[in-house]
Amino acid sequence: MTYSVRVETRSFQNHSGIRLDADVYTPEGDGPFPVLVMRQPYGRAIASTVVYAHPRWYAAHGYIVVIQDVAGRGSSSGDFEPFGSQEIADGYDTVQWAAHLPKSDGQVGMYGFSYQGMTQLYAAQAHPSALKAICPAMAAADLYSGWFYENRAFCLQVNLTWALQLGAETARRYHDESAFQRLRAAAQQPPFEHLPETLHNDLQRYAPFYFDWHNQTDPEGGYWRSRNPKLESIAPELPMLHVGGWFDPYLRGTLALYQKMQSTSTAAQLLLIGPWGHLPWGRYAGSKDFGPAAQNPIDALQLRWFDHWLKGIDTGLLNNPPVSVFAMGDNTWRSYAAWPPTASPTSFYLESNGLASTREDAGHLKRESPTGNDPIPDVLVHDPWRPVPSLGGHAALPAGVFERSHLDSRTDVLTYTTALLETPLHLCGSAALTLTVASSHPQFDLAATLAQITPEGQIENLTQGYGHYNAISQTIELALQDCCVVIPAGHQLRLSVSGASFPAYPVPLSHHRLDGNPLPAHVITLQVTSSAATPAQLQLPHIAMVAVPDTEVTGTSDP
Repeated sequence: MTYSVRVETRSFQNHSGIRLDADVYTPEGDGPFPVLVMRQPYGRAIASTVVYAHPRWYAAHGYIVVIQDVAGRGSSSGDFEPFGSQEIADGYDTVQWAAHLPKSDGQVGMYGFSYQGMTQLYAAQAHPSALKAICPAMAAADLYSGWFYENRAFCLQVNLTWALQLGAETARRYHDESAFQRLRAAAQQPPFEHLPETLHNDLQRYAPFYFDWHNQTDPEGGYWRSRNPKLESIAPELPMLHVGGWFDPYLRGTLALYQKMQSTSTAAQLLLIGPWGHLPWGRYAGSKDFGPAAQNPIDALQLRWFDHWLKGIDTGLLNNPPVSVFAMGDNTWRSYAAWPPTASPTSFYLESNGLASTREDAGHLKRESPTGNDPIPDVLVHDPWRPVPSLGGHAALPAGVFERSHLDSRTDVLTYTTALLETPLHLCGSAALTLTVASSHPQFDLAATLAQITPEGQIENLTQGYGHYNAISQTIELALQDCCVVIPAGHQLRLSVSGASFPAYPVPLSHHRLDGNPLPAHVITLQVTSSAATPAQLQLPHIAMVAVPDTEVTGTSDP
């Protein structure tokens, strides 16, 4: 049964007297109906329709839907502080208010992705009695390591672009037309090398939190601890549906959140990961078409989720394994009992004649460990005037899969390639790279990309990792972003290593200058050695190939 829908704007004052405005979509029926709440900072008319169905769709299926502007955003009063403590109390107040709306049956669920996912966690830790289930998508358990930094490297492109957008909207609220236009233009073409003085001042006024994100580099410091969701405070009986994307910059945070809640919760914790960047969620990621199975299943899935928890309907959702992920390569959904699934680590060892930076046929990935103890090291030189550019993956914009032959042909990129695969290889989990690196400078960065080479010679990225390090010489263990991919027989694997990936991350040693001065010109020379004593290796999460079951994939069918 579906309903026609009535929409109206409703407001209430929170515990501090701040007015919070919301659009409320109500089914035209007798009711009562359960309520779905989204709290967001982008203007409630958008309602996250970049990834979700319009609220009218959910209301037509028998839910009152509340799309609220958080404090200091949209038309709500007050000031906006991203990840601030006000989101906890405001989330509690909103859930309890929504439970008493006309036609409400008193039961509330929450949904939303990114910041809207975080507002669910903040509300949940306050224990509103009406909150019965949530769907946090692309949220993070730890803001430092799961949102703003990757292995101590600042995620420049995503963070600055977002801050400029938030700052522009704040300038608009304050009727500062000139600052709004500057920030809006900068958000469309961000100045990643350095901030001009005028733009620096605009950000200081309208998005000062950006400088905190950039300068608060202690992951254990009070700044991050005070803003992280207190997961231990969330009721263990609260069911959660977690959603992520293989090319989402916050996947690390999503997986950490799922694993933490799965280990401590007594309620259902489901996880779904698609072949998507942060947005949109569809069959295309970058230049890659993952086929019709990759089309967004989340609205249908959420409807089944909330029908189960808020309407008491047996939708069969909990009869499936709790983890559903999209296997890139054969482009199917696969289900597992846990994440990561049990794997048999498979190691490939790096070997070259010292020319892995100048010839793509000089570096090899082999199953046999190196035997020599005095190899010629591979050397790459990071030139700050021509840093290796970012391309796709999870940290660059746009995200996803791209052909990267032009990058692998650069002399500041080391490449190591397998022979043709004789049988398909199914990777599911996180790959890990172990390297012994000697640097000419005590601070350096390292980027690693795992790609496949097709029989036609196309080189397509599969997953990546990045880190910032402080030592002249050390053995590095770099975890790559989790993935699930099937590499067919006849393809090859390629590992590419570089000393930069700009502008996804700052140019090494530039610290993304915030004062408008020119970038310092630090040339960094890196030597990578793989010997019998210190073998460089790529460990892959190999799992057995299994036939895809001929059953319904969680959430892919319409209700």
